[in-house]
This record gives sequence, structure tokens and C-alpha cells, in this order.
Amino acid sequence: MRECILVADDDREIVAAIAILLEKEGYEVLKAYDGLQALELAVERRVQLLIVDVMMPKLDGLSAVMKLRERRNIPIIVLSAKSEDSDKILGLSIGADDYVTKPFHPQELVARVRSQLRRYNSLGDARSSGEKSLIRNGRLAYSTEERCLYADGEPIRLTATETGIVDLLMRNLGRIFPAEEIYQRVWGGEAYAAENTVMVHIRRIREKIEINPKEPEYLKVVWGIGYKIEKK
Repeated sequence: MRECILVADDDREIVAAIAILLEKEGYEVLKAYDGLQALELAVERRVQLLIVDVMMPKLDGLSAVMKLRERRNIPIIVLSAKSEDSDKILGLSIGADDYVTKPFHPQELVARVRSQLRRYNSLGDARSSGEKSLIRNGRLAYSTEERCLYADGEPIRLTATETGIVDLLMRNLGRIFPAEEIYQRVWGGEAYAAENTVMVHIRRIREKIEINPKEPEYLKVVWGIGYKIEKK
């Protein structure tokens, strides 16, 4: 069965162009032209990835992302004509996995789609690993079989991207990873402007697992070097 991608943009020409591009790559494509329609399709249909524009009628793209994150953890790529870091950080902080600025090269978008789906399919599927180990570290426990992180015995709801970061850090407790290496290993691409992207995802994970995210006990930054999960 072909993987299904939902493309949402109020510019019908952009939607049509992206649809043609993705269909040539073998994907099934659903189309939406406003935020409400995108949200409905993403919840009701068999969608594995969402590509969504920021500025749309009825419900803007970022609001749609926030509402969708309450229901599903599929990968989300945000499209926007804005290139400022603040806009990128906002998109990532409310739940997007990646961010592409218009105009973009078609093959760049295809590469990001492949990367997100590859990570979602591998980290989001418990059958992807035959291992049955549980990595315990203080309040945290990570099941490599289920690809699930637990804090104080309770499962933590993570996106595929967040799971990728947790998988890397929990398997290497105490090791410091530069942002560029995290990006290359989790996103599977060149580490362009990796620092802000990784930083936002680290902050989101920290808010989910730490008792006091402002004074983290586990997920720590080593200034000027990178990030690690402290070994307890």
C-alpha cells in the first residue's frame, strides 16, 4: 500500500505542483486548501505525513498543527514564505518536525519527505526491532522494542522526531552529541542551520520528561558542545 501524504495550502497551484512531484515518487496525495479541511483529513484519513502552509484561511497552518498534535503523531513539514529564525522556531515549537522555506527546490522537499517517513516508519513501529531490552536511568526507562520512553512508569507521548532524539541519547547515556551530529543522525540529512532546529526539539522533550524543565535533571545542554542525557 502506498504511503499517503496530505498537502495543505490555499494556493492551488502550489498544491498541484507538490502533488505531481510526490505522485511521481510513488506516494498517494490528498489535497486541502484551508486549515480546517487539512485537520479533518489528517484525523479521518490514512495519512502518514502532512505538508502544511502557515498562512491559510479558516484555520492557519500553525493552529492546525497544534490541534493535530493532540490527536496524532505523524510527521509534519511546515511550508512558509518567511525565512526568519523566529518563525521557524515557532513552527517547530508547536509540534512541526521540519520546516521548508518557499521557494524551495523540489528535490529538497522530496528528500525531507523521505527522511521523515523513514524515521516515522522505523521509530514509530514496535515491530521494527527484535530487541527486547529496557534501558533504565533514574526516573526514566526506554524500551528499545516499543520505541517508548517512560517517566516515573508513565509513557511519554513523543513525536517520531522526538523519539529519534531520545533513542539516540538513551542508547548513549552520558555521551555529548553536538547539534550537527544529532541532526545528521536523526533527520538523516546535511546539518544546515541545525542548532535552532535541534534546540527546539530538545526543549519540547525536556518539557515532557523533566519535573522542572528550567532546571533539567536529565536532558542537559553542555554549552558550546552539545546535548546529553545525564547517566544516573
